[in-house]
Amino acid sequence: MLPDYVFAIDPGTTESGICLVRTSDYRPIAGGKIDNEDVADFILANHMSISSKCTVGTVIERMQGNNMPVSSDVFITCEWIGRFQERIPVVDPYVYSPKFVYRREEYKAICHNLYTHNDKGVRDALVERFAYGQPNFGKGTKKEPGWFYGFSKDQWQAYAIAVTYIDRCKGEEE
Repeated sequence: MLPDYVFAIDPGTTESGICLVRTSDYRPIAGGKIDNEDVADFILANHMSISSKCTVGTVIERMQGNNMPVSSDVFITCEWIGRFQERIPVVDPYVYSPKFVYRREEYKAICHNLYTHNDKGVRDALVERFAYGQPNFGKGTKKEPGWFYGFSKDQWQAYAIAVTYIDRCKGEEE
């Protein structure tokens, strides 16, 4: 069962990229980059207020080892992933339990290969899919906003996480 909306999180050490996406048409509703404490509070508040009207699933990018040394920032980010996960109410375990997407899975789903290992490649693939031919990477202008109007660096990654998860769910339904 695909929820009505997906709340995607690209976790970071102090701030995280977020994006709320309508699953029926992949439309980004809101997003940005905000402080991790605010993300955790937002998860709890939104599940309580939105869930009475529609279903909201949370998708978090999960860390994955690649046989390389990592900095302490990676471990701090992993701790935040756990904090985000514990804020999700256990009302309906299928809808409300968090889902996870690995970065490698995201690259393969969005860019259709594992060799595009950068945010620019993900952004370019998203623009090609959802805003092909639109100026300014599909952002448009204030007067004529595009599909990606208002997007910032980390919101692109959060949106890619949501798209990867929605595609995965729609593929399982077929």
